[in-house]
Amino acid sequence: MATIKLVGGAKKLFLTDHLELEIDDITIENLLELLSQKKPKNTPTLDTNNILVAVNGADSSALKGKMTPLKNDDLISIIPIIHGGSSKKIMINDGKKLIQIVKIKGNKTINVSFLDELRKEFPKIKFQAISSNFVLNLYHLKKILSISLNSERENILLSKKIETDILMRFAATRQIADAITSVGIKPKNDFILIAIGNKTTLKKLYQKLTPLVIDVFSTDNYSFLKKHFKITKKQLESINSNNSLEDLLIEKGAVLV
Repeated sequence: MATIKLVGGAKKLFLTDHLELEIDDITIENLLELLSQKKPKNTPTLDTNNILVAVNGADSSALKGKMTPLKNDDLISIIPIIHGGSSKKIMINDGKKLIQIVKIKGNKTINVSFLDELRKEFPKIKFQAISSNFVLNLYHLKKILSISLNSERENILLSKKIETDILMRFAATRQIADAITSVGIKPKNDFILIAIGNKTTLKKLYQKLTPLVIDVFSTDNYSFLKKHFKITKKQLESINSNNSLEDLLIEKGAVLV
């Protein structure tokens, strides 16, 4: 018998926080189909494109994705990732965490001290800045953040702070110094600002940042990311997915154990 742990919005869909199922010899894809059938008819549809599935604490992106085999005695967590907002602000609700994402236009006066000043002004918010070159699209962004958030829940962060874990996963390295050098904030370069906090403080933050904010996905980083991570055409063709580059980047960020 396997335990299916339902987190955040998934609890509302199934009207419980866990299920016990016999699942020997099936994959995550099969399980999601089974769960869709077992879901109470009077609740919303399970959006399988916007969930994180963890098996015994490990994100399935680091395993075989939806083809990951499952067995009885596994602990499988289903975590919906809900997002909304405009082209200049993305809000993600992951269980009890509320995350605000904006893109800041780089200029010569904005450097690491910019983050330090924000942390002093908004002590209840956790901040991280990622070079915008290292974020491919919303799918990539949400998945990497989900891996870090799940690692925090499972107490398996790469570092003591989730902010550092996020940085390392976008850089796909366990070396903090290397992560800062490659994907950290740099003068004149646009960057993605990730802020984790409550609704009220995040709203105040956005009001302060509005003059600096530009469209989150205003550039195409596909070629840059392929070159930086030395991803070949053969590697991309080996992935059975409509998001082959994204899935490879996510895998690189997930397997840092």
